[in-house]
Amino acid sequence: MSFHFKQFSISQNQTAMKVGTDGVLLGAWAHAGGSTALDIGTGTGLLALMLAQRNPDLMIDAIEVDQSAAEEAQINFESSPWSNRLKVFQTSIQEYTPEATYDVIICNPPYFINSTKAPESSRKTARHNDSLTHPELCAAVQRLLSENGSFQVILPVEEARQFIPEAGKHFLHLNRRCIVTPKPGSTPKRWLLEFSFRKSQLSEESITIETEKRHEYSKDYLTLTKDFYLKF
Repeated sequence: MSFHFKQFSISQNQTAMKVGTDGVLLGAWAHAGGSTALDIGTGTGLLALMLAQRNPDLMIDAIEVDQSAAEEAQINFESSPWSNRLKVFQTSIQEYTPEATYDVIICNPPYFINSTKAPESSRKTARHNDSLTHPELCAAVQRLLSENGSFQVILPVEEARQFIPEAGKHFLHLNRRCIVTPKPGSTPKRWLLEFSFRKSQLSEESITIETEKRHEYSKDYLTLTKDFYLKF
């Protein structure tokens, strides 16, 4: 089974977590400047591919601990127009030791700390933070982010509230936040967060995904993702 975007396709036969709104939101919203980027826990390779499409000068490394997912990400990279700028490494972030730091780090991390765990081990790894805790992720970003780089992440609201002070312990300052609401009048479900080592005034944004009608997307969501979705 493949998911087709305007400029690339995602094979997701071997991967536990499929293409979803969270990943597309983060890939479209994140800062994509600089010359090097790292996608932590790449899964299918979606975020790395979105960054590659957005910045033609960006060299992107992607790491994935799960072997099947890493192999599928490699297939997706090789079949894309940007295969010469994309590399996947099957390893954990804790063991990853590149030669240089990165201008951009992006991550759609495991979450659902206290929820019932999914039965399949690969899906459990993909969506529970046993294998990548907040302190471990923040420590990795502190180690791997360049002095003027930026780190972007998407999290459920309650997880995000816990994550921000943890990031602060690692000298990562919140510069930008986007509050994501499924539809008008509903409770926000996700926060998109951007951190850096530089303190600056917090830029606050918000986006609502759908209108009052189910599967009718808001103007803001269409504008953000129009370069990627075939149907937009």
